[in-house]
Amino acid sequence: MSTLKPVCESWFATEKINDWLYLISEPHYYWWNRANLWLIKGQKQDLLIDTGLGVSSLRQHIASLIDKPLLAIASHIHFDHAGGMHEFDHRAIHAAEAKALETGDDHEALCTAEQGWVLEEHFEQLPHADFTVTQYTLHAAEPTQVLKEGDVLDLGDRAFEVLHLPGHSPGCIGLYDAKSQDLFSGDVVYDGELLDQLHCSHIPTYIQTYERLQRLPVDTVYPGHYSIFGRSRYQQITVEYLEAKRKPGCPAEQRL
Repeated sequence: MSTLKPVCESWFATEKINDWLYLISEPHYYWWNRANLWLIKGQKQDLLIDTGLGVSSLRQHIASLIDKPLLAIASHIHFDHAGGMHEFDHRAIHAAEAKALETGDDHEALCTAEQGWVLEEHFEQLPHADFTVTQYTLHAAEPTQVLKEGDVLDLGDRAFEVLHLPGHSPGCIGLYDAKSQDLFSGDVVYDGELLDQLHCSHIPTYIQTYERLQRLPVDTVYPGHYSIFGRSRYQQITVEYLEAKRKPGCPAEQRL
């Protein structure tokens, strides 16, 4: 006999990192695949980097923190990052994955039953009483802004450059503030097991991305999973990945 899981009082948790940044998480979901959702408060615009699973209203949860126009950005199409995009009026994703978001492509989002990424045991508590894993899907949401390499998102008091960093998936991006050397890295780089053997992954491209990242001056990484880390750990992660994946004699050359 299966044990009925409790319904949580609040699906989301919010941590204020500093005066301009909030970290939002889904604490009742499996920690290994639990995404970091970053709310950046700007002078004239706010950014929301990733929107989680989409099983509870993130828009309602952050309503009290929003006092200016908000752009929701998917660092890539996977369900744990793009699941809540449909809730927001202004939403952006890289051109390589814009169609998948527009059509609600469960295969590209890794959330079909056959792929086995969305499992009942990953939910410690339920977001609402009638939630079932079998009905989970990526809600179709037409992007209002299609991002490309070199785009600049100007918040008034700081600006982020869009870096196209494929390898984990074709449309992976990072947001980089050259002045502070902050990198919001999505699933491109984080301090944990890097996934590069998904159907949408391509290791030679990931190697090129990491060679590029080695030349990028980074002070702090705000990743798509796990903890914030600094320059030293960033350099260590990129070196270790390249040493493990490169084939001798054929390092790729990629300009920043």
